[in-house]
Amino acid sequence: MSTATQTPAAAAEGHIDPAALVASVVPVQTRSERPTSFDPSDFGVPTGREVNWKLSPVDRLAPLFVDEAGPTGVIEVDVQAPAGVEQLRLAAGDAPRGEHFRPEDRLAALAWTHETEAPLLRIPAEVELDEPIVVRLTGTGGLAHAHVVIEAQPHSRGTIVLRHEGTANHAQNVEIIVRDGAELTVVSVQNWNDDAIHAASHQARVDRDAKLTHVVVSFGGGVVRVNPSVELAGAGSEGRLYGLSFSDAGQHLESQVYLHHKGPHTVGDVLYKGALQGESARSVWIGDVLIGPDATGTDSYEANRNLVLTDGARADSIPNLEIETGDIQGAGHASATGRFDDEQLFYLQARGIAEEEARRLVVLGFLSEIVQRIGIPELETELIAAIERELAEGAAA
Repeated sequence: MSTATQTPAAAAEGHIDPAALVASVVPVQTRSERPTSFDPSDFGVPTGREVNWKLSPVDRLAPLFVDEAGPTGVIEVDVQAPAGVEQLRLAAGDAPRGEHFRPEDRLAALAWTHETEAPLLRIPAEVELDEPIVVRLTGTGGLAHAHVVIEAQPHSRGTIVLRHEGTANHAQNVEIIVRDGAELTVVSVQNWNDDAIHAASHQARVDRDAKLTHVVVSFGGGVVRVNPSVELAGAGSEGRLYGLSFSDAGQHLESQVYLHHKGPHTVGDVLYKGALQGESARSVWIGDVLIGPDATGTDSYEANRNLVLTDGARADSIPNLEIETGDIQGAGHASATGRFDDEQLFYLQARGIAEEEARRLVVLGFLSEIVQRIGIPELETELIAAIERELAEGAAA
């Protein structure tokens, strides 16, 4: 286990070697070099100058940086699971808790430390679920920590939906393990109240010939920072990472995505889309893809696209691609942020559609691409209705 700090070497006389001091503060340059530790004190409190915090509102996240356990019952949990799904509680050291997860920042380490019994949701081997597992998490106010483990055993099939509502200051870890030949979909929906603060670290490992579809949907909350990290460890594994966000005035919605192609002949597809409206509406997307030295035959692509609907909104989009082998099928990345396409609006208005309706159709068409990839009809209908409400509220403002 590596730690998040380095101690400068001392000279024989007992003073700090200046050269070692300079070397010790060289910032992490690539996503794959980020240190890990289960000890929150190894990270310190972020200042906003760190590479993984420089676009985050650390002042608004400050309540989560405190190293203290919150009161119990801040998050009310309701699990609706089909027959056959196993539900257990795991203390630190109980497998599979910690089999893959390694905290990469202070918040993840705090969530690990203060979650004494992590809930485990397990889909047994060979089981195919006809209905999704739905976990409704309702915040009642205050500080809450959580570490959740999701395991799809070999050749199982299933979907898990995490629904976040109410209000809380919530630091959350989600550890996902997809065993050989399994297919798992994990959807995390953030529909918090306006005063909620939510920072989540999702870390997944996908084994041989297994498939993971991971979806992040953020509409509600004052600050929402959901960072998925997926390791395609096994040969022939696949990872499809999708995201949808709609940021209103005063909201900060963020995702830092990491896709690590580790095994050979892996497939990765990353697509995040966001819309923004209102003064100081903000979204941040950072996408890192690493194709490792043994990931021969990899096929990978990542893209982020943002639609800015009003003045005063801002979207930051940073794609990064690191390739350590020359034997790949393909790899690429793309990023685009802009306003309405005037040609699309003109086309619709020329056919008798009023400007406001034309704008609504353009936004729905832009975001529905992600909605349609979720594969849960009831949730897809709900999200389309949520987009409609956001647009109506923006038009009324």
